[in-house]
Amino acid sequence: MQSASRVRLLGIPLDPVTSGEATTRLREMLSTPGQWHVMTPNSEMLVEASKNERFRALLNRTALNLPDSIGLLWAARLTGQHLPERVTGVDAVTGLCAELSADHRVFLLGARPGVAEAAANALQRRNPHLRIVGTYAGSPHAEDATEILQKIALAEPHLLLVAYGAPAQDLWIDRYMRDLPCVRVAIGVGGTFDFLAGERKRAPKLMQECGLEWLWRLVQEPSRWKRIWTAVIVFPWLCLRKK
Repeated sequence: MQSASRVRLLGIPLDPVTSGEATTRLREMLSTPGQWHVMTPNSEMLVEASKNERFRALLNRTALNLPDSIGLLWAARLTGQHLPERVTGVDAVTGLCAELSADHRVFLLGARPGVAEAAANALQRRNPHLRIVGTYAGSPHAEDATEILQKIALAEPHLLLVAYGAPAQDLWIDRYMRDLPCVRVAIGVGGTFDFLAGERKRAPKLMQECGLEWLWRLVQEPSRWKRIWTAVIVFPWLCLRKK
């Protein structure tokens, strides 16, 4: 269910979709036999993929890669390609959950203890019809997998949202999704639960539109400076060198 004309940056395919188109694609996946792994790549993840062969291979075989940073839109223009808009993990999750019926069961996995539950409550308040069948923090470590898989299998969700951060969350999905035949769509959602739960605040809309969300994050969380350096400096440099 991949786009016919995917954009490629640093060897990674990205799907040129709007938020509305992403929601439509995700709903189609939930109604289509099979299992679908969806990722939300950003600039930092593409830098990681440039030096992590396993992660790069995974990004090249996922069903849908939603472009989750302004830097990707800039890099696409630089290389003569086009991504219509940024589709964040938060927007993808809220857009999809707003359109799901009670027939679709949802499980939230990851983040710090209590955060997934708070995020689930926030989603439920926005969408009373939404059927959330479980939340759990756990960890992406192999020693926790058996317990996590048991909890998810008992809940029998169709949609699994995993928030362990990249690349851990997506490598976890790739490793264990086949052990969960009830799951039709699994999405690595990064810090989405933190935003939904109110643990973090998103940048003002104007800063998002101007591509300055990285500055907002730096002011809010100075400890993220290395990650921001990777996204704002290293990624553009790699794109320019590649070009």
